[in-house]
Amino acid sequence: MCLSEVKSGEKLCEAFWDCLNGRIFHGSGNYRIGVDLGTANVVVAVVDDEDNPVAGKIERAEVVRDGIVVDFVKARNIVENMIQELEHELRTDLQYGACAVPPGTAAGDFRATRHVVESAGIEVLDVFEEPVAAAKVLGMEDQAIVDIGGGTTGISIIKSGEIIYTADEPTGGVHFTLVIAGNYGLDFDRAEELKLDSSNHRKLLPVVKPVMEKVATIIHRHIKGYDVEKICLVGGTSSFEGLKDVIEQVTGIPVYVPKHCILVTPLGIALSCRKGGI
Repeated sequence: MCLSEVKSGEKLCEAFWDCLNGRIFHGSGNYRIGVDLGTANVVVAVVDDEDNPVAGKIERAEVVRDGIVVDFVKARNIVENMIQELEHELRTDLQYGACAVPPGTAAGDFRATRHVVESAGIEVLDVFEEPVAAAKVLGMEDQAIVDIGGGTTGISIIKSGEIIYTADEPTGGVHFTLVIAGNYGLDFDRAEELKLDSSNHRKLLPVVKPVMEKVATIIHRHIKGYDVEKICLVGGTSSFEGLKDVIEQVTGIPVYVPKHCILVTPLGIALSCRKGGI
């Protein structure tokens, strides 16, 4: 993982963060979008033909479970509304885009994700595995990239810029929330609120640490034998304080967490989208 490429990726994520917080850049045109249908969030990223983030939207939604679209109509409506808002803000039509799925997603679920975006009015040029998109942002060549989302932990091993191994297991942020809810006798929504507030992380660490150790064990099992020197964490759950340390302790391998780890994959989807494919 080249330091200059990581810094460049961090700058791109910072610019996209500004977009999500209301700053619109009218870039060089030929816009393309990336749609990330996550377990907890739907994110749409827009970049121009110079790969600059220009706009974006994020909305909490439970339309996907373990990488599978479980509410097609709601997912389509959310993406369609986001695109309409973005077209109004950018004063242009958005035509081309891409989306992504967890590693190892079955063909039917792969098509369902694509159909959500197409039914929202976008010509889908490609569907990527999520780690491929994340690696596009960070310039990774010889690392393991781990996407810890709401429902699953996806592991991909990259050698010389090529993905040589992928796996996906059903443990993620939802499991953190369930443990918090059970420990404190709360409903799921209230436990989710506590989890998302980073000021609570130190207090919650002893409660969720067994789940962290399970995630770390999953990672360790899948990367064993592949001579992995660094692990990069992306996905919203990766930002939970203490998770990085637990994974380092279990695997014995240095772990890197981008500042805006939840934005890496959707931005990578948009950057990977090219008319005619890549």
